[in-house]
Amino acid sequence: MDFGLVLQTDPPATAVVDLMRRAERSGFRYGWTFDSAVLWQEPFVIYSRILEHTERLVVGPMVTNPSTRTPEVTASTFATLNDMYGNRTVCGIGRGDSAMRVAGRKPNTLASLRESIRVIRDLAEGREADVGGTALRIPWIRDGKLPVWMAAYGPKALALAGQEADGFILQLADPFLTEWMIKHVREAAAAAGRDPSAVTICVAAPAYVGDDLAHAREQCRWFGGMVGNHVADLVSRYGEHSTAVPESLTTYIKQRQGYDYSHHGRAGNPSTDFVPDDIVDRFCLLGPASAHRERLEHLRDLGVDQFAVYAMHDAKEATIDAYGKDIIPALT
Repeated sequence: MDFGLVLQTDPPATAVVDLMRRAERSGFRYGWTFDSAVLWQEPFVIYSRILEHTERLVVGPMVTNPSTRTPEVTASTFATLNDMYGNRTVCGIGRGDSAMRVAGRKPNTLASLRESIRVIRDLAEGREADVGGTALRIPWIRDGKLPVWMAAYGPKALALAGQEADGFILQLADPFLTEWMIKHVREAAAAAGRDPSAVTICVAAPAYVGDDLAHAREQCRWFGGMVGNHVADLVSRYGEHSTAVPESLTTYIKQRQGYDYSHHGRAGNPSTDFVPDDIVDRFCLLGPASAHRERLEHLRDLGVDQFAVYAMHDAKEATIDAYGKDIIPALT
């Protein structure tokens, strides 16, 4: 199992770079960041510094979207980083949540996402792509490589990930839901004539190592609110009692009253009071290192290839160090 670190690009950017360096020293192989231009600093500028100050770390957004950056710009940006530092990037992409809603726009359609996955990968790897009816090719790319991983929750999005993406990003660490979603992705990949095992499975969730569970829950409760945004979209699309979405994923959002993106992904988010303790415990990894290892072994047995640690809490350094000392060596 690989491990990644997920950060928001809050200023100062040097702190983000330092944490990524710390993560690499601790055995993490991937460095991810949020991508929402209004809420945080520009991640691709910071990726350049991270790549310069690390040796092996693979970096990318969790996740970008096809609208705030057009596909040809996204492809060229990744290709430039790869040309400068070797092929050490990965493109995490989705429909767009905070980046789109903060700008007053709706998330992208799955049709536009499908097209963008193909275009970004083809252009970044030096192939010609049709972009809105115009054939484009970036002429200076040599030996480019860009895996594109897609974030998804609902049945249609899971199917698209299996049909088109090189990897699937699931932003929660509940074993039951993980198993259900991996099954849908792999079935879609097989139906599309692809090798299901070739789709990399990445689970991303907050992790907090320590014995004070009450404090850890409060530091990570924000995550249930973030996931709740996507679940609310699913409920509006499929209905509250639809068999297309597991009831265990939808029940807890009944008390959701709205969401303030100014606190998105932050501990103490007042928009997440509706998230009960059991959802925090199921979606996140909390407790002593032994509890993390046990959950991660279960996820690995379900087919998870990478666990990406959301470190938006008051113990970033301690969590990175604990994973490097007590968890990563046992799982890799």
